[in-house]
Amino acid sequence: MRETIDINCDMGESFGVYHLGDDAGIMPFITSANVACGFHAGDPQVMQRTVALAKTHGVAVGAHPSFPDLVGFGRRNMTLTYEEAYADVLYQIGSLYGVAKSQGLSLQHVKPHGQLNNMAVTDAQLAQAIVDAIWAFDPSLIVIAYGGELMRAAEARGLRVAHEVYADREYLDNGQLVPRSYSHAVIHDVERIVARAVQMVKDQAIPTVSGQHLPVQVDTICVHGDTPGARSIAQALREGLEDAKIMVRTLATTAAL
Repeated sequence: MRETIDINCDMGESFGVYHLGDDAGIMPFITSANVACGFHAGDPQVMQRTVALAKTHGVAVGAHPSFPDLVGFGRRNMTLTYEEAYADVLYQIGSLYGVAKSQGLSLQHVKPHGQLNNMAVTDAQLAQAIVDAIWAFDPSLIVIAYGGELMRAAEARGLRVAHEVYADREYLDNGQLVPRSYSHAVIHDVERIVARAVQMVKDQAIPTVSGQHLPVQVDTICVHGDTPGARSIAQALREGLEDAKIMVRTLATTAAL
């Protein structure tokens, strides 16, 4: 049984006068914050506030780059050339790096957002562009991925990879997430979320909608900050894992990486 796990959450997804998510309420219960870099959400001031909040709570900071899709919150499919995807990811990492450095922090990881992430699971060229941008910026950065081409490209490049599972999302039998267009894609039952998370860490496997259990290495668990009741979910998840004698630690301090 694994003894340590990281909890990550997508944060800093407000924009201008529009507020999304309870970053202040969630931050005390997570160990890694994936900070939006302005392409699907977030703006310079939101990024500054989010990084400062993470620093206050001792939470590691990582870039959360996405497709240039502010209107669609980065959840729409887009067709980018290798050069476009590379430049977009590099730009977003750099923007968050500047904010973090100004506050005396370094970046721990990069986790692609939304459809940039989902499409990179099956699109080898897109995955390679993402990985090459990360490598060019800083080869010590950890790549958070949930499988497929993105994970293979990162491992082939020699980057450290943290395999991610989702506590509040259903899985298909091929290991991919059930699309959000389906009503059952997101799980809202807090007790079920916690029980699934503990079991995934213990078994090193993910349950699918058909009842299968797919073996995976579980390094970090994602909580979605824009899910209703996200603060309660994050708190219950943290407490449930610790009650199960699973230590919650940042990726940078996890021996397996």
